[in-house]
Amino acid sequence: MDDIDFGLLAGDGIATRAVKAGAVIFQEGDKADGLFIVKSGKVGIRLGNRSLAELTANSIFGEMALIDDAPRSATAVAVTDVELVPVSEKQFLFLVSQTPFFALKVMRVLARRLRATSKSFG
Repeated sequence: MDDIDFGLLAGDGIATRAVKAGAVIFQEGDKADGLFIVKSGKVGIRLGNRSLAELTANSIFGEMALIDDAPRSATAVAVTDVELVPVSEKQFLFLVSQTPFFALKVMRVLARRLRATSKSFG
């Protein structure tokens, strides 16, 4: 879905979170507090029974949490064992201040996903 590579943010020495295959990373309606970068493995994004996307290494998800304070709009599940890099709002703001292009990359991901969602419902 995305060909924007966030892998540089998931380099060695970065704090990661391991999630076993089948585990829920976050649930639709949960409080949102940051985005995640997939360092390795595959993550499924679901809305109800519907699969919206399967994301692989160097993709991001949960980015809407940094745009508004609304609860999670979908459920994220580890399809395989995954290693994630959590990015808090504070870290996001630091990344944007150091690398303004980072914000544009995140907006491009949001725009692509919005277009894809609009097409599937249109």
